[in-house]
Amino acid sequence: MSSLRRILKIVATGVTLVATVAVVPASAAGQPGPSTGGLDRAGLRAALAAVPEAGVPGVLADVRDGRHDWRGAAGHAFLVEPRPMQPQLRHRIGSVTKTFVATTVLQLVDEGRLGLDDPIGRWLPDVVPGEPGARVTVRMLLNHTSGIGNYTNALIDSYASIPRMRVTSYAPAALVAIGLAMPPTNAPGAGFSYSNTNYVLAGLLIGAVTGNDAVAEVQRRILRPLRLTGTSFPGTDPTIRGPHSGAYFAPFGVRDHSEFNMSWAWTAGEMIATTADLNTFFRALLGGDLLSPAALDEMLDGVPIRPDLPAAGSYGLGIRTFATPCGEFWGHDGAVIGHLTFSMHSRDGARQVSSGINISHYQVGLPDPHPIDIAWHTFLLTAACSATEPGGRTTGVAPQLPSVTQLPGNDAAVAVP
Repeated sequence: MSSLRRILKIVATGVTLVATVAVVPASAAGQPGPSTGGLDRAGLRAALAAVPEAGVPGVLADVRDGRHDWRGAAGHAFLVEPRPMQPQLRHRIGSVTKTFVATTVLQLVDEGRLGLDDPIGRWLPDVVPGEPGARVTVRMLLNHTSGIGNYTNALIDSYASIPRMRVTSYAPAALVAIGLAMPPTNAPGAGFSYSNTNYVLAGLLIGAVTGNDAVAEVQRRILRPLRLTGTSFPGTDPTIRGPHSGAYFAPFGVRDHSEFNMSWAWTAGEMIATTADLNTFFRALLGGDLLSPAALDEMLDGVPIRPDLPAAGSYGLGIRTFATPCGEFWGHDGAVIGHLTFSMHSRDGARQVSSGINISHYQVGLPDPHPIDIAWHTFLLTAACSATEPGGRTTGVAPQLPSVTQLPGNDAAVAVP
């Protein structure tokens, strides 16, 4: 069966709407870091080519090791009129948006305009009144320990909600109201519970402190100084401006969802970027170009995502860890309708991989990983850990078959009755 026929079969198949993320055993986190001998370009090409063979329409990636840079793509950008995927295409990055927003909040902390332990009711008294406003702090928003409900669980509750969301403009305050009306998941600060409401509140917080729109602040403080010309907040504009691929939501077959009003995600997951821009941003962040050492230390001080599963990693302030066979990586993952993204970086920002695929919600259920997950995460681990020494010999730890947990950054999880 050709790769395109295999893809069409996958998108035509009924699936369980649960996104997954690969992790490796916790013991792998203690292994030596990634080699700096240079990128194994042949290995990267082979691993990336295997992703469409597993059923993805198209995949793109940018991999860096110090001054070495490799960009690649495989498969199709569109299904109905097949065109090759290209590495420079723009991609909806979902929850990777949160790292940009958290960085902006931490810059305000660096400037002495805001405290991480400030109660959010001090800044947003009309938005979060009463006990939540008094007990939930800025830090709890950024590390998802606020206990505030996740509005997307209520907003995206069926297949029917997706076409409606695609053409609807949402105000941030309305999204927050949905989350606050939901039962708390835990007492403030008591534990990790992923909630997109936290980051819509973080966007409103930026506006309250600066007097400017949060999007304008991210652009002024991060996008323009780093010259991230392929990165943007589209707002209510449903179009991905510039070259891009289609976006395929597997239960809906070959229908392209790349045009989508992303105001439902705002500062929790609205952004568009290229994989090269993501690597530039994370290298600047982890290299100390955007935050003071004290603020960066706060950002990387994480809470367990799943205390019962150490391999699931920890979540800091808008950034999370990934365990790999060659050590701990930092970054974020993102999921929206039709696009998935991983962005993973060594602590010093030297070894980096950012990659996206243009299909979502193809998984056939847990706990067994889908072939797409196996192929894509094998590529990610190849990019993170393998290298070629000057003599041409490949080094590094071979990727291990990942286990599967629920994706904490799933913006587009759908609970179908």
